[in-house]
Amino acid sequence: MTDTITTETATATETVSVADPQARATELAILDALRSVVDPEIGMNVVELALIKQIVVGPETTEIRMILTTPFCPYAGSMIAQVKEATEEVVGHEVKVTLLAERWDPREAGLVW
Repeated sequence: MTDTITTETATATETVSVADPQARATELAILDALRSVVDPEIGMNVVELALIKQIVVGPETTEIRMILTTPFCPYAGSMIAQVKEATEEVVGHEVKVTLLAERWDPREAGLVW
């Protein structure tokens, strides 16, 4: 059995194999690529906003589980497409983006009004 660790960051909760540094490197590369996806209404990227909740990297497909700042975000389609494209550039295979029903909390991104 392989040991696993769970890390919580401002961006996501991730469970990765301790014995697989390549998987962790891939997840970090994905997060770096996703910093280019900016919410045009807020002017911050999806990583800073803590919209990326989980990255599941597989050998043939990768899944990005994310939320939006509001359920009726007018830029949702564009942002989802950008997340998919940015991730596919890193992993080189099909990426599925799943929207979660979880509500966004600006405090998770360190934002306080």
